Amino acid sequence: MFRVSNLKVILALLVLCAGSSTALAQTAPVSGRVELQKADGTKVPVQGAVIDVYRIDVKGTFPSGKTDKKGNFSFAGMQLGAKYVFGISAPGAKPGYFPNVKAGDQNLLITLQEGDGSRWTEDQIREATGGAGNAGGGQQAAEPTAEQKKAQAEYEKKIAEVNAKNEDIKNKTAVVQKSLEAGNAAFKAKDYNTAISSYTEGVNADPEYVGSAPILLINRGIALKLRAIDEFNGAVKQTDAAAKSAGATKAKQDLEDALDSYLKATTIIKNAPPADIQNPQNIQQAKYDALAGATEIFRLLAVTKLDTARAAQSKDTFDEYFTVETDAAKKAKAQLTYADIMREAGDSEKAIAGYRAVLATTPDNADAMAGLGLSLFNAGVVGNDKAQMQEGLNYMTKYIETSPIQATDPQPVKELKQSVKDAVDYLKTTEKLAPQKVSTPAKKKS
Repeated sequence: MFRVSNLKVILALLVLCAGSSTALAQTAPVSGRVELQKADGTKVPVQGAVIDVYRIDVKGTFPSGKTDKKGNFSFAGMQLGAKYVFGISAPGAKPGYFPNVKAGDQNLLITLQEGDGSRWTEDQIREATGGAGNAGGGQQAAEPTAEQKKAQAEYEKKIAEVNAKNEDIKNKTAVVQKSLEAGNAAFKAKDYNTAISSYTEGVNADPEYVGSAPILLINRGIALKLRAIDEFNGAVKQTDAAAKSAGATKAKQDLEDALDSYLKATTIIKNAPPADIQNPQNIQQAKYDALAGATEIFRLLAVTKLDTARAAQSKDTFDEYFTVETDAAKKAKAQLTYADIMREAGDSEKAIAGYRAVLATTPDNADAMAGLGLSLFNAGVVGNDKAQMQEGLNYMTKYIETSPIQATDPQPVKELKQSVKDAVDYLKTTEKLAPQKVSTPAKKKS
């Protein structure tokens, strides 16, 4: 089924995350320490120093703070881009100010001189900062140390990186949304060429992001599959050998590209950082869709005989699909598909195991009987194993009894039934075997 709704939810979350990250980056803390330089040159931390905070780029204030017993202070939530000045006062010290404070400054060091412990008013602070940079009474404004300047530069670099990342997310989201909408519109119009191109553009915008790439890849896989079916059906009708070959080649390439899209989607989901998974239910559905789509492509590659070698590599994908499929009927159908693929690829051992798994849950499955019989027959002839030939004959005979050739059978079914009949005739006439009754195993729960 063609899915588009999940991505819209995920994209909404992506936009929300991008917006949230930007909002969080609008404020930052400021911290530092106040010390007192005594007449003898020694320095001690100042407890209880009052720090008044004023905006100097606009008229405004910020709640005052005090230092702890170690002289440390901190302010949370100061606005990025704003300019502040600290007015500092403490018992036994001259009042002073610390200019050019910005959100994000850390480990500021403010040194006071011994004095009368007075406290400047806001007007005095603003007058001092608007003058030549000297406080009233000749007190020189404190300046950040080299270490503080380095820390501030590093912080500003991080802020710039956050802002750049947020802008990148915003741009990618816009491309993804536009590509999804264009792809969906083209898909509905059965313009698979445009749909594939649009979905690919969306994938390339953010190729590893679990919130968008898997859904775009799945949609691209569906469009590629449908285009491949059209190409293959057109090639079959061609009478010109070159045109027939060219059409089959295009169909094969599209099926392989579709398979790669599905498998890439499962890999992205598997490797996604937990923090990127905003909606686990949607991601789990995307995983299911990708695995189901991949198993269908493996089937098409096998039944069309366009790439049986690639189809033979499907075991891991089917095994993973079986872990997420909860519908017993769908799981049995997939198990039969896998067994058919292995038989088409000439891997009788895996085919036999696959058909037995189907019959263990659906003992009367005629297609599984036919496939198991043919696989046992092939393995028995190759290995000169009479026991396998006998068991194969038993299953094929039961299949013929329950599913005789009908004039209304589709061509692939007629071919399967004829293959079974030919194998039975060979075992009876050449190997001199007689069919025995098949003992139907008890049905197991899937």
